[in-house]
Amino acid sequence: MGSRIEATADVAANAAVGSGTLIWHLAQVREDAVIGESCVIGRGAYIGPGVRIGDNCKIQNHALVYEPAVLGDGVFVGPAVVFTNDTYPRAVNPDGSLKSAQDWQPVGVEVEEGAAIGARAVCIAPVRIGAWATVAAGAVVTRDVPAYAVVAGVPARQGGWVGPAGRPLVAGPGAEEFTCPVTQAGFRLQDGGLVPVSGRAADTAAVPD
Repeated sequence: MGSRIEATADVAANAAVGSGTLIWHLAQVREDAVIGESCVIGRGAYIGPGVRIGDNCKIQNHALVYEPAVLGDGVFVGPAVVFTNDTYPRAVNPDGSLKSAQDWQPVGVEVEEGAAIGARAVCIAPVRIGAWATVAAGAVVTRDVPAYAVVAGVPARQGGWVGPAGRPLVAGPGAEEFTCPVTQAGFRLQDGGLVPVSGRAADTAAVPD
C-alpha cells in the first residue's frame, strides 16, 4: 500500500514517506525528513528538515516538529504541539545582522516509543521524552521525562505513572508496585524509574487517539 499525500500538502522531493502514511491538507514536510509507515500527519502540521519519525505515529493538526527532532514508533503528538530547537533564540547577531544557519546550532527533542504529547504542549529542546510517557495538554517540558511518567504544568512536573494503554497505573500493596487497570500488566520501581514486571500480562493496548 502506497502513501497518500493530499494535493495541498507540501512535501519535499527528497523527503522519505513510508507505505500507508497519510499526509493531510496544508501540511509541510521539509527536505531529508523521514516518515515511517502507517503514520498520519495532520492538517497544517510542519515537519522540519531531517526530522526522523518512526512507524505508526500520529502528528495532529498544526503541530510544529522542528529539526533535529527524532520520534520513535507509535508516538502521538497532539494538536498545536511545538518542539523547539534553539536554546538561545535571537533573530539577529550582537552586531545587528540577521542570523543565518551558520550562526546557531539546532538542538532537538527526542521522543521514545509510544509516548504521547498532549495538545498545545511545548517541549523545550534539548529534551528526551521516555517510552510510553504522557505529557499533559498545555504542559511546558524543560527537562527529560522518564519512561512511563505522566507530567503536567508549567514547567512540567511528574504526577504519576502511566502504562501503554494510556491509563494511570494503580499502586499495588507494595509502595514500589503498580498495575495497569486495563491490561493488568505489572510494573515496579527500579533505580528511580519504572520497568515492566516479567511474567505479568503484556500491556499491548494502542496509542490513544
